[in-house]
Order: sequence, then structure tokens, then C-alpha cells
Amino acid sequence: MEQMTLFDNDKGLPLAARMRPRDLNEFVGQKHLIGEGKVLRKIIESDNVGSMIFWGPPGVGKTTLARIIAHKTKATFIDFSAVTSGIKEIKEVMGQAEKNRRFGDRTIVFVDEIHRFNKAQQDAFLPFVEKGSIVLIGATTENPSFEVNGALLSRCKVFVLQALKADEIAELLKRTVKDERGFGTLNVEIADSEINAIAEFANGDARNALSTLEMAVLNGDNDGEKITVTEKTVEQCTQKKSLLYDKNGEEHYNIISALHKSMRNSDPDAAVYWLARMLEAGEDPLYVARRVTRFAAEDIGLADPRAMEIAVAAYQACHFIGMPECSVHLTQAVVYMSVAPKSNALYTAYEAAKKDALESIADPVPLNIRNAPTRLMKELGYGKGYKYAHDFKNKITDMQCLPDKLVGREYYRPTEEGLEARFKVRLQEIKSLKNPPDGI
Repeated sequence: MEQMTLFDNDKGLPLAARMRPRDLNEFVGQKHLIGEGKVLRKIIESDNVGSMIFWGPPGVGKTTLARIIAHKTKATFIDFSAVTSGIKEIKEVMGQAEKNRRFGDRTIVFVDEIHRFNKAQQDAFLPFVEKGSIVLIGATTENPSFEVNGALLSRCKVFVLQALKADEIAELLKRTVKDERGFGTLNVEIADSEINAIAEFANGDARNALSTLEMAVLNGDNDGEKITVTEKTVEQCTQKKSLLYDKNGEEHYNIISALHKSMRNSDPDAAVYWLARMLEAGEDPLYVARRVTRFAAEDIGLADPRAMEIAVAAYQACHFIGMPECSVHLTQAVVYMSVAPKSNALYTAYEAAKKDALESIADPVPLNIRNAPTRLMKELGYGKGYKYAHDFKNKITDMQCLPDKLVGREYYRPTEEGLEARFKVRLQEIKSLKNPPDGI
């Protein structure tokens, strides 16, 4: 917990901190929220700020917007870290905010990474948000629907911030080269092509872009009169782009969803791309293999039973040899899943059966298919009327196996895809044998 002075110009600060926008006119990106006439700009300019959550990827201006709001509203601004603060610190801050309110002063509490607070910590804010002791502004890279308590979320307006476009980042970098807070006093020479290269490398993250520019300038050719940032210097500072992927965050689920849906749509090229995005960002190959195994049953099933074998074999290969060698085994599995015939008949069968099972959880097992290991059970009728299929022609009987009220239910409905067409014919044959005109 730290009460901050706004817009510190200390030259010892990192470039990203020095170049933090001081007002909305200096803010880059998020035109859908703070462009002329847009909702968030109106709220800020009219000083009608309520509690809100800023949701977006790193480096898009969540903290900066909170500070601009505090400056505009002349409120006391308290920067609160969800990583280092507990309930005790929250209560101390809330007590001070309550005192401020009694003297007519507003307090904005900015909570970075609010998703890291547990339920009890988030609940500690609730009464103070409700009675207006504080304006709570939370920032999160995670979907607030899942990471912020419903009671707290319902009292906050959620604003979605988008990753910055490369041209927006390039605009910021050009301004930084000329601004005295940046490199305006150093006479830096850097071509637009190198500015654009850094902007592309940043993955929509302004902080990343400014850090890369700072590194490039510090390593530029200095002849005493000017600093020249060459293509070679920029290449050295952008050798490997960090993939936008958090194994524990929302992007993790976005990308595994992209892989799953690409395979389902029979698009092997897209599927291999999303596979590479995960593996090169450090994803556990066994996690991917488990998801592919699930796909083999959920989206292919009996249309190609071999899909399950391929998926399990890929999992075993990943377990045996690990990365990077097992990437080719996963590629084989992903491509196979993509081009295999598709059927979700097994998935829909289970989901339909699950619904009935939950609604008829107490329905008794028919007596004829109950086991009867004791004399009492036999006397009660357990097993009475059981028909041993191997004793009948075609190994099929007309014996009832479902609970009484579910008789006639059909859960598995095979498609015409791949081998499942053969299973469909066989199932139709079984049904006709169970219900012939003159009985079995």
C-alpha cells in the first residue's frame, strides 16, 4: 500500500514511468472508450466517476487511466497492490478513506491485479464501495466474470481495454524520441522502419515497447553529438518475441479453445498454428495431449475410433520424451484430428443421459438386471426375469434395462460420418431384432 504523488518526472525512473500520460490528450489507444464523445471520457470529464474495473492485457494503460481519473477529480489516490496487501491493510486504508469522506474528500483506491485477491479480501471492500467511502478502480488481465466476486462486480462498471495497435505504439515511440521526458535532450536518430519494428515486437504492450526503445537507445551508436539507433541494434533488442500467453490466465483458455475449434472445423493449418503458439510459449505438452484425447471422443468418436488411439499414443510419446521432440507427435495427432470425420454423437449421448440421470437419480434399477448374491435378494425378486444374451439367437434379447419411466429413451444417435455409418446400420439391426413383429 502506498499513497502516490502523481506523474513523478524523476529522470531516474524507467522510460515507461517517465512517459506515463498526464491527461487524456496524451493517452494512446482505447479510442472506443476515451475518444471524443465516448462513454469513459464523458464520465471522467464530468467528474461523475464511480467504481469500475479495467480489464485488458498488460501495458494498455489500466494504471495510467486510474491516475488520470484521480488527477482530474482531485481525489486522494491510493495505489493498492493485491500481491502484497491483506485484509489488515485493506481495513486501514478503508478507515482513512472514511475519515476523508467525512471531511468531504474523495478517495480513489486503485487495486492492481485485483483478481489476485481472495473472496474475503474482495468482500472487505464491499461496505465501503456501497456507502461511497471510496471509488474502487480495479485492474485485471483476467476475465472479471470469473475472478471478481459477483457482489463486488455488480457494483462496478467493467471497461474492456484492448491491446494497442502497432501504429498507436509507433505514435507513442515517435513522441518519446522527441519529448524531454523521454529522449528529447539526447538527439536520437532512429528510422521509422525501426520504430515500426519495435512497435510490432511489442505485442500491443506499450510498456514493453518503451522498454525495448530504451534498450535500443542505450545501445545505440553514440558519436558525442547524437545517438543513432541502427537496424542491427533493434534486431539485437528484439531477438525473440514473447508470445502473449499466460498458462494460468484467460489467454491460456482462449488459445486451447482456438485449437479445439480449429480441429473441429477440419482446419489442420490453423490447428498446427495454435499448437505452436502454446508449445513455444512453454505450455506443458501433456496438457495439450490431454485436451486432444478429449477431442478424439467428443468430436470424432466412433466416426473414427482410431482417433482415440492416436491421441493416447501422442500423450504417451509426450510423457516419454518431452519437449521439444514431442512437438512432432502432437502435430501428428492434431492434424489427424483435423482431417478425421467428425461426430459428436457420443458427447450428445452422454449429455442427454446425464440430464435424465440427474432428474431420475432415485429411480430404482429394474429387478431383472439386479445382481442376487444372497437368498434374501432372490426372494425379493432380484434377478428375476433376467435373460442371458448368449443363450439367445443373435445374442440379443428384448429385456428392459432402463428404469420404467425412461423406457424408449434414445441417447446414442449415430451419424453417417466415417465408420459411424456402419455403427448406425448395426444399431438399426439390433433395434429391429429386439422388436420383431412376432417377438424374439
